[in-house]
Amino acid sequence: MRGWILYKFPEQSISAEMYEMRQLLKIGRQQKINLDVVTQEQLDLIVNRDDRRSLRLVGEVVPLPDFLLPRRGASTTYFCLAIIRHLERLGVYVVNGASSIETVKDKLYTQQILASSGLPFARTMLMQFPVNVDLVEETLGFPVVIKTVSGTQGKGVFLAETREQFISLMELLYATASDINLVLQEFIADSRGRDLRVITIGGKVIACMQRTAQNGSFKANLASGATASAFKITRRIKELAIEASNTFSLDIAGIDLLFNGTDYTISEVNSAPGFQGIESCHRINVAKEIYSFISKQVKPSARKR
Repeated sequence: MRGWILYKFPEQSISAEMYEMRQLLKIGRQQKINLDVVTQEQLDLIVNRDDRRSLRLVGEVVPLPDFLLPRRGASTTYFCLAIIRHLERLGVYVVNGASSIETVKDKLYTQQILASSGLPFARTMLMQFPVNVDLVEETLGFPVVIKTVSGTQGKGVFLAETREQFISLMELLYATASDINLVLQEFIADSRGRDLRVITIGGKVIACMQRTAQNGSFKANLASGATASAFKITRRIKELAIEASNTFSLDIAGIDLLFNGTDYTISEVNSAPGFQGIESCHRINVAKEIYSFISKQVKPSARKR
């Protein structure tokens, strides 16, 4: 097979810290997959009648790949989405598709879909200035979580413990970034400083880990210093993770669950989940699982292109 991985950096700029990309390249090439890392800066999209010449890599017409694996996640730009859609239209197998990526990178839209699907979700409110603090307190209460509409690895996520803290933060934001798009989300106290990350591939749960924050932080993100430990996959965890990934048509997904009493609440859905943490506490090779799934989806006729 021949595949492209759509990423934000070219291969020569992929550092040792970019674990997932290094693993995807290493494992793919061990399996004799012809892989290229492509960036949006290297690609030109031309809308014309000659599909063969409608996409160029570094200015040259090249054979289309058998599959495209986008790894931009929440940082996926409009141009990247256009590239993904174009390759989908040309018959290239794409995992995940443009529509799914665009949907889950919007945290508010994600919660709206979860709500309409009947899945347990954290109550969410779109914030606008001037902020109606009384409505926030009545609807979500305090503490309250404040998130940027699009973000990853815990960046752009804050917790206002009290009404006074919330007002102070809103005043600061209004003075410095009044055009920022933010959502407010109910704080699930049972999950303070801990959550679950579940990886699904092809509609199947392959692993689950608990992330535990350090130094009293409320955010359980590994990028922020949280620790990872294996967590038993229960029937409920499997049910929620599979339903969430299917709802968003994600063949590869990272589903974040919050502890909520005896049940769980879906916090976020990710289209390009990291897997270094989950591999550190499970005997599993996520990159190998991804390529195994892709190889079953790519049609033999596509491989001859």
